[in-house]
Amino acid sequence: MSDKTPKVNLRGLYKIFGARDKEVLKHVKEDGMGKEELLEKHGHVLGLQAINVEMQAGEITVVMGLSGSGKSTLIRHLNRLIDPTDGEILVDGEDVMKLSKIELRQMRQEKMSMVFQKFALLPHRTVKQNAAMSLNVRGMDKATQNTEALKWLERVGLGGYENHYPSQLSGGMQQRVGIARALAANTDIMLMDEAFSALDPLIRTDMQNLLLELQVELHKTIIFITHDLDEALKLADHLVILKDGAVIQQGEPQEILLNPADPYIEDFVSDINRARVLRVRSVMKHLESTEFSGDVEADDNLESLIALSEGDTSLVYRVISEGEPIGELNMRDLVKALVPRISSTQAA
Repeated sequence: MSDKTPKVNLRGLYKIFGARDKEVLKHVKEDGMGKEELLEKHGHVLGLQAINVEMQAGEITVVMGLSGSGKSTLIRHLNRLIDPTDGEILVDGEDVMKLSKIELRQMRQEKMSMVFQKFALLPHRTVKQNAAMSLNVRGMDKATQNTEALKWLERVGLGGYENHYPSQLSGGMQQRVGIARALAANTDIMLMDEAFSALDPLIRTDMQNLLLELQVELHKTIIFITHDLDEALKLADHLVILKDGAVIQQGEPQEILLNPADPYIEDFVSDINRARVLRVRSVMKHLESTEFSGDVEADDNLESLIALSEGDTSLVYRVISEGEPIGELNMRDLVKALVPRISSTQAA
């Protein structure tokens, strides 16, 4: 865990779906009962178990896992669309479980905005009216609503479409409206639940690039849910991988890719294009050599370095960050990094 005070902090979070959730919780916490056994013996569904995750201000935390892993259940706890069976949810150090209905409504309006998978636009309202929705709910004057909506529509590439209706837009354009609406709310935290999953691959890539571009400028605290590992590795500052409601591994994405801590993670990352995902900084070593074949940026991917070197494994490059040398990369180390660890299940 980080030494920094997290923007969002989940401590010992459990969620059990069923009428006797508090009663059967002991079987999970004390007896170690898992998801299948709890359902079979007690007819309750284990949604989340022992979740401890710190989400830092200004970072993108990606929560990923397959269907049924608990990722969407987790994100709905942050604004209390779902209440936990046990545990704490802290936002800016404040326990959201202790908020009154009025305080909770205020938090949802002023601290958190949400971008949905299915866009959730009102079909009878214009693009501008949809983008201004959160400001309208807060009772802001029409002039402010229009100014903010138009500003953010322009920023996401929808200038000139403000008087159109959602049905007149493509799926990618509708999702841009959803992002503009979240940005117009001017909240510190953005919750994005499978926000790009319904989009075609090329449009999805464009939306990922837009999000990263906006993040460089705005430094929002973003909690992003996905089932796609490529998307997770591209977007995440901090990656949390769930299985059956539990955190299997979390940390910096490059570190997880290079050092999977569990056979499940090993299988998960085995088919990833490592050359495209891994960065020079993750493979470099301390600066020791005196002669180099050239300089490379720390955040370049290994694919670009392979192209630069033309596959010559005898070369050594100096690694630069913000104009300063910070390490070196031997092409032989790069080749080793491209070979995934043999998973325990494959070895067996």
